Amino acid sequence: MKAEPSAQQTLLELQTQDSALARLQHRRGTLPEIARIEELTQEVAQLRGRQIEVETKVSDLARVQAKAEAEVEQVKARRTRDEERLSSGAITNPKDLENLQHELGALERRIGTLEDEELTVMEDLEIAEAELRAVTADHDALVAELEHVTAARDAAVAAIDDEIVSVQHERESTAPAVPKDLLALYDKVRGQYGGLGAAALRARRCEGCRLELNGADLRELAARPEDDVLRCPECSRILVRTAESGL
Repeated sequence: MKAEPSAQQTLLELQTQDSALARLQHRRGTLPEIARIEELTQEVAQLRGRQIEVETKVSDLARVQAKAEAEVEQVKARRTRDEERLSSGAITNPKDLENLQHELGALERRIGTLEDEELTVMEDLEIAEAELRAVTADHDALVAELEHVTAARDAAVAAIDDEIVSVQHERESTAPAVPKDLLALYDKVRGQYGGLGAAALRARRCEGCRLELNGADLRELAARPEDDVLRCPECSRILVRTAESGL
């Protein structure tokens, strides 16, 4: 394949732009914020799950406490009625009086038991509410951090996208100066060799594979016309001669 030396030099410029685009795309996809967002998203989901568990526990305990309070009030109301009957003098039968007094004693004991149970539930509820406040605070803090990191990622992505657009515009201006057949070969080789299709020959070394060419290969390349498109004998990339090639 033939191409003017100036077109081959332009191919190096195009490669520089394509390499810059590849680096920008890689940087865009490997921003540290991306990994942190993934971590935070998982942590937020875990804390939200724990928050729901504790909210359910608080709700259940509050319901148990309300039920205990209602039961205590019910027994107290029964005690009040019995006390009123006892003090009214309406009951004169000794046996009935004795039964009523026994019932009042049983009600007092029942009230004591229920109030102890209610106190235990209240203590459990206070502990659960404190845990809920702590979990909620941790959850909210992580959500705030997630929002902050997401904003930082978006800003970084926007900045990189601006660079990508700028380099793409430069590439669009550069590519027409490369003959179509050379450009097609470059794209083919670039696809085969990890995005690096053309490399400069400097100080007898291919800047694509970083290997120094042996004397025989260098003599063969030196004998080729200036408009010949060379290929590296080591890595097969397009090899572009420079003033520092050492040929």
